[in-house]
Amino acid sequence: MPAVAGSNRDKAPNMSDETTTPELAAAIAQPMPLEPELDEARKELVQLINHITSGQDGTIITAVPGLQVYCITKPDGPKHGFATPALGLIAQGSKRIIVGDDIYVYDPMHYLVTSVDLPVCGHVRLTSDNKPYLGVRLELAVDEIGELIGDEKLPAKANAPASRGMYVNRIAMPVLEPVLRLLRLLDTPEDVPIMAPLIKREIMYRLLVNGEGARLRQIALQDSHTQRITKAISALRINYAQSLRVEDMARAVHMSVSSFHHHFKAVTAMSPLQYQKQLRLQEARRQMLLAGADVASAAHSVGYESPSQFAREYGRMFGAPPLRDKRRWLGEAGNDALGAESMEAA
Repeated sequence: MPAVAGSNRDKAPNMSDETTTPELAAAIAQPMPLEPELDEARKELVQLINHITSGQDGTIITAVPGLQVYCITKPDGPKHGFATPALGLIAQGSKRIIVGDDIYVYDPMHYLVTSVDLPVCGHVRLTSDNKPYLGVRLELAVDEIGELIGDEKLPAKANAPASRGMYVNRIAMPVLEPVLRLLRLLDTPEDVPIMAPLIKREIMYRLLVNGEGARLRQIALQDSHTQRITKAISALRINYAQSLRVEDMARAVHMSVSSFHHHFKAVTAMSPLQYQKQLRLQEARRQMLLAGADVASAAHSVGYESPSQFAREYGRMFGAPPLRDKRRWLGEAGNDALGAESMEAA
């Protein structure tokens, strides 16, 4: 299911206000059934996740490095967070993710790949009240992808221009089957150190050669536009509180200002300034809700000099002014705020 441009710029993302194409609306209302082999594999995925979580709500960090599973019985609305390079699969339910002005929808018939760090807003949805959302997330290591694309035996693929750092593909057995083997491996922990790296390499191989795999290759191709933007994103995440000069960022990755701006937006669906603003606001919110910082201190620590500008932009993004949002969150979330606010790609 392709990304769909939404109408969420400059306002708090509202999942009920999404703009969808007629084709997307029809696909959501009447999803195509899975082929019998895929449907059986999906049922096994449900069983494996239920076995691993034992009905426990939340995130389970498994013994396989970078592998997490999720069980969510009561999703409580859209969540802001940061998506990092990963593969996401869903066994039950569905998820919608906003990146800039783009909307991505995926479910048991699709998988999601995130190739660069992206500020996102996501909303988990259940298929029915008695069936929880069940998902899997596998982190993707850029250095391991680079090692794989350096293998001369990897089938050649045409180079792709810089494009979105997130995409959705139709699920297929070559991707789903090794994920099932990785989950089964948890029942034999003595096999994990040897077998898990081999299976993870197989999964990355399948992602590289299937569907939109050319996008994933770009993050590890030496001197590609996407790799340069990835470096700029890493620097921006570290220095988000500093004044941003696009000219300096472009020069640091050896690009012209116009080329840098064009490719940055192609990868992230937002301008460098918009990206920095989301970084700042999410970090300020984290400090207020989870670290107990007051509004003024949080705003100043992330680089805002004007309290009114901070309050205005915060309200647009999170749907309420900072102090009201803090009071509402602490009243609703209590001691579970940290776990509830985490936003993963799965």
